[in-house]
Amino acid sequence: MTTAAKAQTLIDLYGAPEILRVVNVWDVVGARAVAALPETKAIATAGHGIAASFGYADGSTPRDVMIDMVGRIAASVGVPVTADLDDGYGDAGETTRLAIAAGVVGANVEDRLKPLAESIATVEAIVKAAEAEGVPFALNARTDAFVRGGGRPVEESIADAIQRGRAFLDAGATAVFVPGILDANITRQLVEGIGERKVSVIGIPGALSAAAYEELGVARISYGPLPQRVALTALQELASDLYAKGTIPEGLPALN
Repeated sequence: MTTAAKAQTLIDLYGAPEILRVVNVWDVVGARAVAALPETKAIATAGHGIAASFGYADGSTPRDVMIDMVGRIAASVGVPVTADLDDGYGDAGETTRLAIAAGVVGANVEDRLKPLAESIATVEAIVKAAEAEGVPFALNARTDAFVRGGGRPVEESIADAIQRGRAFLDAGATAVFVPGILDANITRQLVEGIGERKVSVIGIPGALSAAAYEELGVARISYGPLPQRVALTALQELASDLYAKGTIPEGLPALN
């Protein structure tokens, strides 16, 4: 498929009745392993995971390093790839252009609770850049209304997320990513306020299941840094076992 066709496929997946489940990856070999599964319809990159793999703190990966890696991932699989592009690196339009040139067809870009007008301008810049490239870029505009809300009442975070989410959609975003532990009541309010199949969530310990979020009208669920943590836990446990004179299990698939 062309880049534009992949982008439209991704947008269609957001709007489908079934929740879009994307497993976050951080390198090429992991992306290929996930993409090989018949259930995989799209791939999402993990900004935190890519940062960790290069020795950077989350949110501090240089743009050229991030674009290079997400481009390598996009080139290695046949399904649409949506990338975590942090906050747009100070020039969200140019970052989007570079991502599209690398084969990426969607992205998360976070507002970090910057002033609303500034956050809207970021969304507009991304949409404008994508239109100039002729690609219906699937922007999953992230609001940090919960994760950066501090100790404010949850009702204030809900209202803030809804206000920002509506504004982002009006500016051309495909969906609105609201990370945090969202129970059924909070999720219901967000979907009612932002829109059916317009809210994206993260599956972390304490969150609902993908099926439960689907019933509530959520568009997408991703898993952030958790897949990498699971993989690293398995590696560490294997190393510990090998140090204790263990052996490599037989019958391992040749995934690398």
